[in-house]
Amino acid sequence: MEIRIGIINTGRELNFETSTSADEVRTQVTSALEQNAAHVSFIDVKGNSYIVPTANLAFVELGTEESRRVGFVA
Repeated sequence: MEIRIGIINTGRELNFETSTSADEVRTQVTSALEQNAAHVSFIDVKGNSYIVPTANLAFVELGTEESRRVGFVA
């Protein structure tokens, strides 16, 4: 699943793919915001970690969980 995160006062967005489900990411972000956590962290499919300060979150966009088809479809 692809995740796109907007950060306040930053012209670029953070884009990465993760194997975590959309519900798990949604729960992780909402619980971090409700508990006033300082940051929320994510891990992509390659094993890289991303730590984003919750105070600077502009938006979190969750993509579809379907895998992309490769090749030609008849």
